[in-house]
Amino acid sequence: MATVRALVRRPSPRLAEGLVTHIERVPVDTDLAVRQWQQYVDALGDAGWSTIEVPPIDECPDGVFVEDTMVVYGDLAVIAHAGATERRPEAAAAEAAVAAQGYRIARIGEPGTLDGGDILKVGTTVYAGLGGRTNEAGITQLREHLEPLGADVIAVPVTKVLHLKSAVTALPDGTVIGYEPLVDDASAFKSFRAVPEESGAHVVLLDDKHLLMAASAPKTADLFRELGFTPVVVDISEFEKLEGCVTCLSVRLRGAV
Repeated sequence: MATVRALVRRPSPRLAEGLVTHIERVPVDTDLAVRQWQQYVDALGDAGWSTIEVPPIDECPDGVFVEDTMVVYGDLAVIAHAGATERRPEAAAAEAAVAAQGYRIARIGEPGTLDGGDILKVGTTVYAGLGGRTNEAGITQLREHLEPLGADVIAVPVTKVLHLKSAVTALPDGTVIGYEPLVDDASAFKSFRAVPEESGAHVVLLDDKHLLMAASAPKTADLFRELGFTPVVVDISEFEKLEGCVTCLSVRLRGAV
């Protein structure tokens, strides 16, 4: 079986200064966030994943949300061009880290903007959130990079949340899950299932049965158990205060969505 790996990046001491767009700012306990981050990394390790640390970037409060730096498809890593200009320095070390894992590199450039958190891969379908942080030019460039690899890149609207994967992710069978009040157009997805809590919309597929998810969605965890999945629950409360979720905190490499 292919080794599953993930890029991660330690929280900045300035984490509490991270950007907030769709929610009100509340105090962030940075020390607690560091402990929660370690528990998240440990959960990946306990599930058999190998984690690779991208060098920290203390001057960027949002650097821990490493998923936003790239989109990985097949053997290609497309390096993002962040929609928030202050986040653009985060990409360089992440690019070096993924190149060191053997990936080919492509890049999104001006006038395109794209955040990795706006990209949801479901098989060969790649949904790209068009809205706040990702623009049409960025999606066009992504399509040019991924279509030769067999991907079908589909733009979907995002206006109610920060990133597409703030609203939806997908189960191992390809069903897209989301909290309906925050989903712009559920009909855009080939298969959609509503979940009862906002943070229940976010899962990392550890394998075909185990779903890494936030502790703040117990009703959704129960739903997943009823569907035959095993939730692996982590507390990421301090990252949720900055519009973060379980997907944002890692870049999943070969063998994972």
